[in-house]
Amino acid sequence: MNRLAADGVLLLHLLFVGFVCLGGLLALRWPRVAWVHVPAAAWGALVELAGWVCPLTPLEERLRAGGGAPGGSSEFIERLVSFAIYPEGLSRPVQIALGVAVLVINACVYGLALARRSRRTQQ
Repeated sequence: MNRLAADGVLLLHLLFVGFVCLGGLLALRWPRVAWVHVPAAAWGALVELAGWVCPLTPLEERLRAGGGAPGGSSEFIERLVSFAIYPEGLSRPVQIALGVAVLVINACVYGLALARRSRRTQQ
């Protein structure tokens, strides 16, 4: 059961990372998504910029350890998803670049959203 829960946490983690990076695009279509996305993106950027560990990582590791699987096991889900969340060679400069990328991507998306809104109100 712990292995299944660990896989679930890993998939949740991947979805969260994807939402942090690209959730602003959802907000272009559905503006209310921004109320959830902006804090998520801020958290994701802060974790990378500060060099913190996301709380989902140790949770997944504890579940894997409780399920008898070593932390770096090569199960299907883990192999499929882990490379995106835990890339090899993730150095401090790469973490900072990822945090800055999250901020820049989302600033561009929300800038576009604000420009669209401004054009609509001027018409």
